[in-house]
Amino acid sequence: MVRIDKLRRRAYLLDTNVLIHDPACLFKFQEHDVLIPMTVLEELDQLKKGLTDMARSARQATRAFSELLDHVPAGEVAAGVPLPHGPAEGRGRLFFLGGEGAEPIAELPRASADNRIIAEAVQAQRERPDTSVIIVSKDVNLRVKCAAVGLAVEDYHNDQVIDDIETMTGGVQEGGPGFWDSFEGDLSSWQADGHSFYRLRGPAVKQWHPGMLVCEGGDAGMEAIVREREDDSALLEVCRDFRHERSAVWGVCAHDARQNFAMSLLLDPEIDLVTIAGPAGTGKTYMAMAAGLHLIYEERRFERMVITRETVSMGEDIGFLPGTEEEKMAPWMGAFHDNMESLLRAENGWGNPATQEMLRGRIQLRSPSFMRGRTFNDTLLILDEAQNLSPKQVKGLITRAGRNTKIVCLGNVAQIDTPYLTATTCGLTNLVQRFRDWPHAGHVTLTAVERSRLALRAESVL
Repeated sequence: MVRIDKLRRRAYLLDTNVLIHDPACLFKFQEHDVLIPMTVLEELDQLKKGLTDMARSARQATRAFSELLDHVPAGEVAAGVPLPHGPAEGRGRLFFLGGEGAEPIAELPRASADNRIIAEAVQAQRERPDTSVIIVSKDVNLRVKCAAVGLAVEDYHNDQVIDDIETMTGGVQEGGPGFWDSFEGDLSSWQADGHSFYRLRGPAVKQWHPGMLVCEGGDAGMEAIVREREDDSALLEVCRDFRHERSAVWGVCAHDARQNFAMSLLLDPEIDLVTIAGPAGTGKTYMAMAAGLHLIYEERRFERMVITRETVSMGEDIGFLPGTEEEKMAPWMGAFHDNMESLLRAENGWGNPATQEMLRGRIQLRSPSFMRGRTFNDTLLILDEAQNLSPKQVKGLITRAGRNTKIVCLGNVAQIDTPYLTATTCGLTNLVQRFRDWPHAGHVTLTAVERSRLALRAESVL
């Protein structure tokens, strides 16, 4: 990659996919200039038609340009449109590149839109010798081309909440044997409404956050959820044990501390948002559906369970599907159908076809494409494969929550099938980090594969 001089003024040339990913990105480059090639404007014009999220983002980006141009006389646009950030003397400016002086690069045919953007970046750098022109793109192939021809290029990092996925909170703090002994001098306990609480102090508490599981590790010792934390003081509530048949949830028992914590979060009335991450086969979907059936039919806390997921295929697209919304979503919901059959099998007492049909009557399969404008009341909303959603899409779904609604987001950041999303920029990671300190949200990353010994081996070696 080309070294960028931090002391020189910078101008960021935006690729189309950055404006689609975040239509408000124009206002997030602080005091630096923003360059928009004519090729990008043409691509936005082609993408703006339709009802897809991409079309909506294209229209939003175009409106942002229009609103900025409304405050500048037509004859002054070439001199740069001031961006509304900071004091007037330190603001960056928005420039539209005409592209007429951009000479094509011999190695890159001009028929490609990416190659025309590179040519316009080269021309912009030639016209601004005192400025570092940096291309910003989420397209890996374009970034490789830029590096090959000696252009400075970066990914768009503004919405990246962490630099390394390994630093994402796992939702669990394991202290090891004797962990609780270190708090003996600053620990008080009491019981209220059938629950056990602890108030403790210590330097280790500063690393905790609300909604985190604190335990010794393994299956021994006390397991508690952090309800409040302030400086070096924390309020903990002991978690219920779901490992035994007598405390099973719709016939499902937890197998380790992390699964037990996930079940606690799913059933906790104080938790409105649950995020569960982990490899395939760790029981994310199975536990979420078992908890949903329990909350609807046994505790009667919700009226229905709505399940949705982004329709991104692993292989070639099979084309348009006939039928109603539920019939179209059925092929994408195989995991839920499999888990439902397991949860309602005959030995659980739910084998009667009429009973199964009644239970399924309160379970709805919905496409995220038709969620805009809806409000869900008295609903358990499950978002599967949340790692394939962008932060903007996740926001659009989370804000559907109405009165008495709980949202459960499931996903595996190691299996992202959506272009331009990575483990550090996907909607699931963004959601986990943004809600980390909210006392009504909880997250856990599951690690033990329970599906089968074959699945466990495949997860570790493939």
